[in-house]
Amino acid sequence: MHRHQTTYRVTYGDTDQMGYMYYGHYARLYEIGRAEMLRSSGLTYQQFEQELKIMMPVMHLECKYLRPALYDQLLTIETSLVDIPTKMITFHHRILNQQNELLNKGQVKLFFIDMNTQKRISSPDVLTKKLKPYFG
Repeated sequence: MHRHQTTYRVTYGDTDQMGYMYYGHYARLYEIGRAEMLRSSGLTYQQFEQELKIMMPVMHLECKYLRPALYDQLLTIETSLVDIPTKMITFHHRILNQQNELLNKGQVKLFFIDMNTQKRISSPDVLTKKLKPYFG
């Protein structure tokens, strides 16, 4: 398993009239989590698109709201990969507040598209090689 953590502070613009982080912003936190996880593994979305010519569209997003995130809270975005990607990659996310209370959890499934052919492909070898050490 590969697990990565990053933080995000809730801004005033993230909140709704109740002072809660707007529910639609959790998908953005998931994106931040998976982008930072990939970056920590030595790859970026920019490399996927510009160098490898691979896109990773979302095909499924699941989100469970447990407690609200509030203005100015420092959140921990915990992102995990339970399996090495094959035809898809599934990121599991947990959002925690400063008291380590679980606020939100979800998962996002993406697949790989060759930008030249517009065809679905398997996980690129470079990604598999970067992730393999985490799955010993």
